[in-house]
Amino acid sequence: MTTAAPTAALSLSALLRQPVTDSDGHRMGTLADLIVRLRRDDYPLVTGLVVTVGSTRGFVSAQDLAALAPERIELGVSTVDVREFRRREGEVLLSEDVLGHRLIDVSRAAFVKAYDVQLSPVLDGWAATGLDVHRRRWLSLGPRHAAHAPRDWKDFEPLIGHAESARVRAVTGRIPELKPAQIADIIEEATGGEQDELLAQVHADPELEADVFEELDEDSQSELFKDRSDAEVAEVLGRMQADDAADALMDLPQERRSPVLGLLPEPQRSRVHQLLGYHDLTAGGLMGTDFLALPATSTVADALTAVRGASLLQPQALTVIYTLAPDGTLDGALSLVHAVQADPGRSLAEVADRDVVSASPADDVIDVTTRMADFNLLAMPVLSEDRRILGAITVDDALEAAIPDDWSNREPHHHETRPES
Repeated sequence: MTTAAPTAALSLSALLRQPVTDSDGHRMGTLADLIVRLRRDDYPLVTGLVVTVGSTRGFVSAQDLAALAPERIELGVSTVDVREFRRREGEVLLSEDVLGHRLIDVSRAAFVKAYDVQLSPVLDGWAATGLDVHRRRWLSLGPRHAAHAPRDWKDFEPLIGHAESARVRAVTGRIPELKPAQIADIIEEATGGEQDELLAQVHADPELEADVFEELDEDSQSELFKDRSDAEVAEVLGRMQADDAADALMDLPQERRSPVLGLLPEPQRSRVHQLLGYHDLTAGGLMGTDFLALPATSTVADALTAVRGASLLQPQALTVIYTLAPDGTLDGALSLVHAVQADPGRSLAEVADRDVVSASPADDVIDVTTRMADFNLLAMPVLSEDRRILGAITVDDALEAAIPDDWSNREPHHHETRPES
């Protein structure tokens, strides 16, 4: 990995529009931009200069660079074939693409703006090693040109907006390091071009893509699905939790619902079809189809083994283990914590709570969330008239139902970052 030198760092803004000379001191033009190539685990390496010569912009290889300083940009040769600049795949222009543009502060999952780029000498030339994301305050009590110390380039994810090189940049992107809810928040705040870049990174991991779409608000989700084919929508819905997929399907235009439903893989299609029969403001509409139920005659050890093997179920659905009577009806419930603390050899019938708080599919969502709050439940089963488990409502879905729709628009916005002084 390239290591930046601790001293002799330069500011991009101090270099731009400075004269570029050959080895004999003759002026060739002025510096319009620096070209870097992104690298997966390293700082972007400067590979070329964009030099304005008359009315044209030409390319000069960084290999011909002899000196780079605010007062001196000198080439090591007396003659250079200045070719017309044409961006190649994977190249980034520090001034055109980064300076003054929005980036994502990965540590804070927030949009910031780049006000300057730090360049440092490295073993193989020069690299972009830092970013100044603080607006300059000219009317201050300190020195006129005082600037904040730049932060590490690797703390940020630049959104370049150049479609032809997006595929290369997606490989080096850091968006997948964020939590799905954080990515969803950023996508909702992003512009159209920024969304395209973010979604390109997310699309590389289908499971992450499904998790992100689950976290998007209805309007954003519908808008993003609008530009996708039925097969592409079904591909995403097929990996989402069934209750979230059912909600997303109902938000599609009516003429698209049946075709998309028909493209869902089994058993997802059956689960979604079942949930579509319930109103979304009822327990049936709120429940998910993931739950773990074992015969009451099973041992605690059996239950813990089943939990370990239930990798396809959402973790929230595993906080409670349900026990079944011989006829398949609900017999009891046991929290995962109690199961871990119990004697592994005891039967579930001995340790489970037989007085289970439950809901019916038609129960109002307000009654459901209030009941879960009153009894401090992490999950609550939804039962048919003959006490068979249809699904379970988890605390995350109950919270989502209880929070007002405009909560995410409250001020100040939870992932905005103000410039630091």
